[in-house]
Amino acid sequence: MTMDPDYLPFHPDPRVPAFKAPAGAVDAHCHVFGPGDQFPYHPARKYTPCDAGKDQLFALRDHLGFSRNVIVQASCHGPDNRALVDALQTAGEAARGVAFVRRDVEVAELEAMHEAGVRGVRFNFLKRLVDSTPREHYLEIVEKIRPLGWHIVVYFEANELHEIEDFLRDLPTTVVIDHMGRPDVSAPEGLAHPDYQRIKRLLADEKFWVKVSCPERLTVAGPPYDDVAPFARDLVESFPDRVLWGTDWPHPNMKSHAPDDGLLVDRIPIIAPTADLQQRLLINNPMRLYWG
Repeated sequence: MTMDPDYLPFHPDPRVPAFKAPAGAVDAHCHVFGPGDQFPYHPARKYTPCDAGKDQLFALRDHLGFSRNVIVQASCHGPDNRALVDALQTAGEAARGVAFVRRDVEVAELEAMHEAGVRGVRFNFLKRLVDSTPREHYLEIVEKIRPLGWHIVVYFEANELHEIEDFLRDLPTTVVIDHMGRPDVSAPEGLAHPDYQRIKRLLADEKFWVKVSCPERLTVAGPPYDDVAPFARDLVESFPDRVLWGTDWPHPNMKSHAPDDGLLVDRIPIIAPTADLQQRLLINNPMRLYWG
């Protein structure tokens, strides 16, 4: 299966990070793509990526000095979670997963995924990546996952949060916000921007967590992503027990550049400047949420 002609493959040779992650560190947001000949991409996908399978992911984990992964189902695979489950079964206790499911998913399928290591589902509200889904469909899924104790990962644009905020507040589960809620880091208001402050007000409710991931997606200035660091550090310091970090490898749909995952790791002490904050961000928090 041929990837889209404008698709940027992941970095072929990421550097060895200068920052040494504490033993047991978790990359809490990454993906597996295919391989397409074994795990075909969904017919209704919005993009066709390069293959990026489990062996490459686990090799990167070791190269970066990490111990565990949380693998998130990517939209290009739709509700076919076989590649995710296969990676989880290979990794055993070294990985957990977040699935994507439809309202008609069978309870037996959810239970099988739980056995494999899935601990949450992802609701994607990015209009450019997925078609609009009625709220009642999400609520049917919520009722099916509640007995398993799963949480919900949500992906949205900061300037669209007002459209779904009440819905998110009413969800009866832990909710994890992907990629800092995608704030506009170029806005002259900076941390005072109303959209970013709306995200922080949401996080004041202790059922909400946030991933300080994907500076490469949010940046305007480019590497080393200094324009994104104040937002990530603010979230880490404001909500130290409900933040997660991840590479987002293999970085789907990047248009400007293929990020160096070693550089992303080296940004961690910029956004979590103390050993205590690093321990919470990379170990305590993901272990509590995914392995607890």
